[in-house]
Amino acid sequence: CCFPGQSHNHSATKYVPPQVRKAQETLDDKKREELGRLKKMVNGLINRLSEPNLSSISGQMEELYMANSRKDMNETLTDILMNACVTAVAMPARLMMEHVLLVSILHHNVGIEVGAHFLEAVVKKFDELCKSDAEGKECENLLALIAHLYNFHVVHSLLIFDILKKLVSAFTEKEIELILFLLKNVGFSLRKDDALALKELITEAQRKANTAEKKLQDQTRVRFMLETMLALRNNDMRKIPGYDPEPVEKLRKLQRTLVHNSGSGKETQLRVSLESLLSADQVGRWWIVGSSWSGAPMINDTNSKPQQKLHLGKVSSKIMELARKQRMNTDIRRSIFCVLMTSEDFLDAFEKLFKLGLKDQQEREIVHVILYCCLQEKTYNPFYAFLANKFCEYERRFQVTFQFSIWDKIRELENLSAAAISNLVSLLAHLLRTKSLPLSVLKVIEFSELDKPKVRFLRQVLSMLLIKTDAEELSDIFVRISDNPKLGMLREGLKLFLTHFLLKNVQAQKSAEEASLLKERVELATKALQAKEPKLKL
Repeated sequence: CCFPGQSHNHSATKYVPPQVRKAQETLDDKKREELGRLKKMVNGLINRLSEPNLSSISGQMEELYMANSRKDMNETLTDILMNACVTAVAMPARLMMEHVLLVSILHHNVGIEVGAHFLEAVVKKFDELCKSDAEGKECENLLALIAHLYNFHVVHSLLIFDILKKLVSAFTEKEIELILFLLKNVGFSLRKDDALALKELITEAQRKANTAEKKLQDQTRVRFMLETMLALRNNDMRKIPGYDPEPVEKLRKLQRTLVHNSGSGKETQLRVSLESLLSADQVGRWWIVGSSWSGAPMINDTNSKPQQKLHLGKVSSKIMELARKQRMNTDIRRSIFCVLMTSEDFLDAFEKLFKLGLKDQQEREIVHVILYCCLQEKTYNPFYAFLANKFCEYERRFQVTFQFSIWDKIRELENLSAAAISNLVSLLAHLLRTKSLPLSVLKVIEFSELDKPKVRFLRQVLSMLLIKTDAEELSDIFVRISDNPKLGMLREGLKLFLTHFLLKNVQAQKSAEEASLLKERVELATKALQAKEPKLKL
């Protein structure tokens, strides 16, 4: 029989052998030493930070990110920047901008988790200080950091509007000062990004000002805030004292030269709300791709969960076996393949493929798998053509990827089976007929060096296009390539092919009615090709 207290003590403190304890302590000491060294290096770089040496310091910071764990780097950088910028006295605006610009460059070059980690720390600290009665300028400094994170495209205007709404709802002297401070820093950018949301905010502020007039001692500051808001609404910069967009614009130009991928930065902006940031520990950080989370499950429906999983597993095992047979050798390809095989129709497939959330190179796999599956079918399945058409209509980048993929298939026609070539003919004819792809996709074919497979392929594609397309639509398809001087060779090649290869032996191969229609359409296409050709001036 054991005493009542014994079992409790036993479960509370687990016995650790001395050698294991020693190894853990050594490991902790080693880690502490490494972190101390890292902190010293980052601190040295931050202390030397200024506009002229921003390029070299951001480069050295990127190298540190490559050499150390991102978690350690994010925590070290955030701690050092917070200690440097969040002080009881107001920090110089220029210094704040340079510190945030460094975060922005790392956010774009290293990864969005850099900006996300810093932003979350700043917002949580700001929320904590706003609730307390701190007398210093910490709140203004934190708000300046958030404002410049928006100025340098780390965070979306959604967060700024959330903060402004929160400040307007409280509407005390302290909040009015913060509203003025924020509007002076980012007001005109907010107007450009979302004029309607700004207009609604101004209306709400005016309503609050009318109801709170008697409570507030300093009426002049309220009037000044409302005048500032009206100046923003009317796009009148002169009425805002001390407003100077020049320093931010100058640093934005510097940012464009230091960010590796030459985009506007809009795609890396964190579109996250104030509520999401403050409750990140409870609901997870959905804005960071691949972030781990060990909180409580978001859905507690335990009854339906096992059943759903079983159903998915049953479907997946068959499809997965099929995916393996079709040599879908990566997780992304397998996912795309499973979506294609289990979708109800092309619209369902389109939505599900977008929900996979693929980016850049991964996204191109959608096109490759669609084309591969289309060519593997024993008989032509129009599902793939309609799905391809939907992607081409949605975004031009898919059009370009389909064009390159089809070029690859045309180049290796001799290696394709008869069924694959037939499916490719039907797919390409459909994409040309629906104007998903321009006729210039055929420029990859060297008309001067046509071999038998290419002649047969081109004859089938053009015959299908000419016969199955309305006269008006057909004319429009061919006219689109008639005025581009770079496509002169393609036009001449097509005219020659239409008159010599396509109409040759047409009577023997097709019925009199089809032959007559084809002849008529060839004349129409030839005429359309010459419609806007540059005439030779004498």
